[in-house]
Order: sequence, then structure tokens, then C-alpha cells
Amino acid sequence: MEKYPYIVVEGNIGSGKTSLVKMLTKEFSAHAIYEEFSDNPFLPKFYAEPEKHAFPLELSFLAERYHQLKKELNTRDLFHKNIISDYYFIKSLIFAEITLPEDEFTLYKKLFHIIHQKLPQPDLLIYLYSDVERLQKNISKRGRDYESQITDDYLKKIHKGYFNFLNQQKTFPVLVLNLTNIDFVEQKEDFMKILVSLGETYEKGVHRINY
Repeated sequence: MEKYPYIVVEGNIGSGKTSLVKMLTKEFSAHAIYEEFSDNPFLPKFYAEPEKHAFPLELSFLAERYHQLKKELNTRDLFHKNIISDYYFIKSLIFAEITLPEDEFTLYKKLFHIIHQKLPQPDLLIYLYSDVERLQKNISKRGRDYESQITDDYLKKIHKGYFNFLNQQKTFPVLVLNLTNIDFVEQKEDFMKILVSLGETYEKGVHRINY
């Protein structure tokens, strides 16, 4: 893992990002960055009335993510060689394109690119893929009331947004892990499969692994 000092774990809603980061940081004694979204007052309002609350929600996420990453990534930690985050800043743009009308997204995109250039790129991006049926089961299992209104169509749009970005990524390695048929949280042998994959060296661009 020393060859990847800054690792980002990304994926759709309910894909297991935070769970994997917790397990990896414990395994490698790494420093974790977890997205702080639970206190966002716009999130439950957005799921109830998306059109009304999308723009303030996306702007608040943009500001919160930038502030957190700027602080965490600029603070040297002498006790940890790796930093592992459960989100990449680009998710702000991906979600905003889905939720915002064209005129608002045009403005949002200008703001995004101004501040995105001030943040470092990851040395490795891990994308966790599961099919929509599996995602919905995971979402239901964690029991967040405001997530009960998430539709299959919304999850499919998120998949599409991420893959549009990932397929164009040429500046750092991207590891797409298909988790549809494994359970790395409950099955230790499945987690070990992921560790084996992370032990390899990857060139820039997209690499896909099916388990």
C-alpha cells in the first residue's frame, strides 16, 4: 500500500464505501477521511422535494467536501503512511449533473472547477460496483429514513455518471471492483480477495476485477 499514499474509495449509494474504508484503515493503520453528511439539513428535504432543494444541497456539499479535504490532506500525519477517503471530490460534480437543471448546473460546474484544481488527485481510486438490486438491499438494511425514497432510476443515473467519468480517467489508476456476488463485510475470505487485488501494481487508467 506504500505505493498508493492517498487512496479514494468511491461508489454508488449503499455500495459499502465507508465499510471498506474502515476495514482498510484498520488493516493498514491508515488515516481515514469520512464524508460528513449526516448533519446536512438539506438532505432529507432533497429526498422529499428534489427540485426545490437540489441547488442548496449540492452547494452545501461542495463547500463541506472542499473544506474537509483541504484540511485533512494538508495536515501531515507522522503516524500514518496512507490516507484513505470514502469519497472523491468529483462526486460533487457527478451528483450535481443528475439533480440540477441545465442552467444551475452550468453555474455549479464553474464553481466546481475553480476549487477542484486546488485539491490533490488520488494515487489510486477504488470504485465499488454492485447492481441496483444489491444496492437497494444495502440501503434498506442501514435504515436511514430519508433514503427510503431513493429510486432504482436514481441509482442507475449515478452509475452512469461515475462510469462516464471513470472511462475518461487517464491521470491515475482506477480499480473497479464488482462486488455484486461477494460480501466483504460479513465474509472474511471476500475481504481477503480485495486485499490481494490491492497488492498489485496498476498503471494509469481503468482496471476491472470481477469476483
